Amino acid sequence: MKLYGYYRSSASYRIRIVLHAKQLAFENVPVLLNTGEHHEADFKRINPQGFVPVLQDGASCISQSAAIAEYLEETCPTPALLPEDATGRAQVREVLGIIGSDIHPIQNLRILKYLRKEFGQDDDGVAEWCRHWIGEGFTALESLLNERSDGRFCIGGKMTLADAWLIPQ
Repeated sequence: MKLYGYYRSSASYRIRIVLHAKQLAFENVPVLLNTGEHHEADFKRINPQGFVPVLQDGASCISQSAAIAEYLEETCPTPALLPEDATGRAQVREVLGIIGSDIHPIQNLRILKYLRKEFGQDDDGVAEWCRHWIGEGFTALESLLNERSDGRFCIGGKMTLADAWLIPQ
């Protein structure tokens, strides 16, 4: 199993957490985002979107951290990182959505570069935009976790994918 990622990528970090939690051996293959390696043809053959992480397991290449985590959960079910009950699984996926769709993309370098280039924002303007939207995401997440967390883990009394998503943020 190979994990193509970048050491500062929170999405790659999530999957490293999942792989370690499941005690799965993997080869870490660095993709240097700071040099633009993810835009090169060799990497685009692995992931046409040019994003990390990508998990290669045999002939299969899977991108998008949520898809990778679900794949690992299905192919390596022990230890389980999703609760047994449907409500618990839905609550974990809800946290994944808030972090992965509403919080994480706001701080993504390509988004920040776009704000600077296309909307003429300076560093202060970009920082304020990020604070606003990331703050709204974390406010909602905190409200949910105050109701559902045992104080140690996000959902229920053991580690789930929700914890793997929260830690890198």
